[in-house]
Amino acid sequence: MREAGHGVESTSDVLRSQGVAVAPRSYRARRRRAPSGRAVDDAAIIDVFRQLRQRDARGLQRPEVLYGRRKMTASLARKGFPDVSKHTVDRLMRDEGMASVIRGRKTTTTIPAKDGKRARDLLNRDLTAPFANHFWVTNFTYVATWSGFV
Repeated sequence: MREAGHGVESTSDVLRSQGVAVAPRSYRARRRRAPSGRAVDDAAIIDVFRQLRQRDARGLQRPEVLYGRRKMTASLARKGFPDVSKHTVDRLMRDEGMASVIRGRKTTTTIPAKDGKRARDLLNRDLTAPFANHFWVTNFTYVATWSGFV
């Protein structure tokens, strides 16, 4: 890029003309600076995640790929990352596109009628009334209790 006349100085001149003040010295200092501790730690954890994603000789996926944040944090602590934060694991799993398996059933709150017909909307969703107690509107809501539901 430098051979084509696009060095750091010319690039910073263009950025300066657009209102972004970037000095060539700060660019060079950034390139020489060592990576931050967070970047180094993140790279090491991402390497572990990518090793977990590799399939074994039989083509099977490792069970750790399906771990959630809590189990993955504990697994990383066993693998040599004792001080890794659960928030760091959560962020890196999200960045790598890793998600846990969600087990259990969804709660069914409404069971539709067999004919599938709903009650008519007699107010046409216009809830303005000329005087008090002119319209009475009700709502059927699922409320779970200890002895069943209401």
